Amino acid sequence: QVQLVESGGGLVQAGGSLRLSCLASVRYFSNYAMGWFRQAPGKDREFVAAILWSSSSIYYADSVKGRFTISRDNAKNTVYLQMNSLKPEDTAIYYCAKSGVVGVLGGAKESGYDAWGQGTQVTVSL
Repeated sequence: QVQLVESGGGLVQAGGSLRLSCLASVRYFSNYAMGWFRQAPGKDREFVAAILWSSSSIYYADSVKGRFTISRDNAKNTVYLQMNSLKPEDTAIYYCAKSGVVGVLGGAKESGYDAWGQGTQVTVSL
């Protein structure tokens, strides 16, 4: 059974940094692309970043490009999201997700993913 557990969220001032982690209990984790999404209050969940199984392909939403970095450690079954220069508009619940197809990036749509974590809250204050 697949289980994804996020951690590392919290309260930070604008301009600060946080590092999110997602520990995946996924058989053959290294075969799957992973992604991060977020959902702000009153808004739909939106794509943040995705990383291929080999880390050879990575892409980001325009809103976080240059500030956030996605990475993974297949030996630890963990994917990370380093968030720098945080802004109040980054406030949201952040979710990690597992691609639904082996060896393929999940894309920017939720339909590309078949397992989700419970989320971790990130709050950025002025």
